[in-house]
Parts: sequence; C-alpha cells; structure tokens
Amino acid sequence: MPRLPVPAARLPDTGPPLLLSVVFWVVLAATALVYAAALSTSPAPVGQVVAFGVNLAVVTGLWPVLPWRRTRGWRAAAAVVFLVATFTLGITGSNEIHQLLTLIAVANVAFVHGMRAAGVIVGCLCCVVFTSVMVLYGHDVLDAVGQTVPVAVFAAFVLGMTSAVLEARRRREEAQRLLARIRELTIAQERARMGAEMHDSLGHHLTVIKLALENAERFRTRRPESAWDEVRQAKDLTRQALLDARRWVRALRPLALDGHVGSTALQQLAASFDGTGLGVSFEVVGGELPLDPDVELVLYRVLQEGLANAVRHAGARHVRGSLAFHGDRVVLTVADDGRGRDGRDGRAGGGFGLRSLAERAGAVGGTLTAGDRPGGGFEVRAELPAWARAGS
Repeated sequence: MPRLPVPAARLPDTGPPLLLSVVFWVVLAATALVYAAALSTSPAPVGQVVAFGVNLAVVTGLWPVLPWRRTRGWRAAAAVVFLVATFTLGITGSNEIHQLLTLIAVANVAFVHGMRAAGVIVGCLCCVVFTSVMVLYGHDVLDAVGQTVPVAVFAAFVLGMTSAVLEARRRREEAQRLLARIRELTIAQERARMGAEMHDSLGHHLTVIKLALENAERFRTRRPESAWDEVRQAKDLTRQALLDARRWVRALRPLALDGHVGSTALQQLAASFDGTGLGVSFEVVGGELPLDPDVELVLYRVLQEGLANAVRHAGARHVRGSLAFHGDRVVLTVADDGRGRDGRDGRAGGGFGLRSLAERAGAVGGTLTAGDRPGGGFEVRAELPAWARAGS
C-alpha cells in the first residue's frame, strides 16, 4: 500500500507573529521620529547623522528577510547581524527607545539559534550595558545597576514568551506527525477490511464457478445439455465477479487521490461509480467549511459504503448524495431508490457496517442514523462537527 506523505519535521517558516511585527514597525518609526526631533533642537555632527541613518536602514532592510525558525547559512547569520544593528542604534544616537528593537532581536535569535544562545547573548548584553553606563557615561555603580536591571527583566520576559511559543510549535509539529500516522494506519485498516470483503465476495463467485465447470466436465458426454447449463451458469457468475471486482477497484482507488479533499474527494468518489449501472448524483449545499481530517474520513466512508451497498444489495437505480454545511456542522445524506432494509438479503446489515459507521461518527462528536425512506429506498444520514472534538 502506498504510504501517505508524513509532514516534515518542521512546519514552514511563516514569519514573525503579527503583533511582534506591529510592535517592530511602531518602535522603529518612534526611534526615527524621536531622533529627528532631537536634531531639530540640538544638531549633531554630519558623520553621526549618516551613521544613524545607515544603521536604521540596515535594521529596516534585515527585518523582512529574518528567519523565525532554526536554519543555517546567511539567514541564520542575518539574525545575529540584526541584533548587533539594533544594539548599535544606541551608540549612533538613539535615545533608548531602540531597546525594544533589541529585545525583539533577542527573541529572533532564540527562534533561530535556540534558547541557550539567546540566554548567553542576553547575559553579554547586560554586561555591555552595565559597563557602558560606567565607562562611557561615567555613572556610578548604582546608576549602572538601575539601567541594567530593567534590560535584564524585559529580556527574561521576552525569552519566557519565546520559550512558550517554541514549545507550542514543537507540540504542534508532533501532533501533525501523529495525525498523519493515525490517518495512514486508519486507511491501512480500512483497506484490509475492504480487502477481506472483496475476498469473500469474489471467493464465493470463483468457488461456484469452479464447481460449475467441474460439473460441466463430468456431464459433457452423458448429459450435454446439463453441461451447457453449467457453463452458462459459470459465465453468468464470471460476469458478476468481474462487476464486483470493478466496483471494489473503484471504491478503493479514490483513497490514493492526492490533492482532493472535502467535497471534491466525495464528488470524485461518487463519479467513480459511473459504469456500474447505478445513477449517482451528488450536490453540495451551503458555504463549504474546511474539514477536520478525521471528519473528512468518516464522511468519505459513509458515502463509500452507501454507494457500494446500493450496488450490492439494494437493487437501486439511482443514489443521491448531499453534503450540507450548517453553521459549524456538516451533514451527509446518502439515499437510494432500491429495496429498504427489509427487502435486502441477510448480508445487508453487516455488510453496510452501520454499527461501525456509527462508532466512527460518535468518535468525532457526531451522529449517524439509517433506515427506510417513507417513499421507498434506504437512507443514511451522518451529522458531524466540521472539526473533531478534543480528545476524539
């Protein structure tokens, strides 16, 4: 059986959180405006103004290309360069407003290089702030401590939030891998079950065909007419076996249709029964919602078994499938115009797997009902949440 693709070890880099991006641009604009206001009251040397402008341009240019996931190469180096550029804004003339940019840069380093590297950088940053206050500005130890402690506290807060985000990402990635594995095992189980049913169905036909041909061989000289009757019976059974084989192939094939999800996958399944002598129509009602993968699989199985059962047991000429979206719930109805429950052979109840389907629907927080239609025929109705309940 082809294996389903398992998600990569890490989810794609989607960039910085929106709120962090908003804070960056607001603080960057405030840094530039405050510096410009300071120049209007107290002009600075041209070289310092140019240095500040270049520094600000570097910070602005690096922000869009910063990675927010562990990576290598120039993008990993860009995170370090960005941190240095935000820190040197204070040296080139910023009035301490830029420190929020430095904290954002520390968070970025934690995303790219890990919490340990970010912790070392924060420690070095605090040492540099403490030393700069005493050496460059000639303040005493208390002033140096007073300016270093807020930096350390805010940096610790930023690292704590970053750690929480990284942990949430890790758990999400684990959940994605586990979900892919569960879906793969579920499909493998379904294929095994359907393979067993296929074996029983085709095995019965082939056994009877074998007996008919053996009888024909025995009767060919003594009772030629009986021999030809056996051959005709074997021919009819062969035709039925071929129809069964084609039906099962159609039912199994859509499981491998990569890229089809939601109503598209169900429409593909309904279309796959063309050529069985059964008229199948399928419609989607309401605005389609994105479906939980487990819910999607339950809907797929309900439609699949409803169509297969209509062909095998109902003697139906037409089956109507309807997928309706109501708020945050989805309802799939499969109705045929054949014999109802009482008119079907003994295999109908077990073959249709109503109890199994009901258990699957209940596992995702939904319900499944089935029974004869007032105007004749049989109907199955599955009502499920668009997203499976937690813990299902």
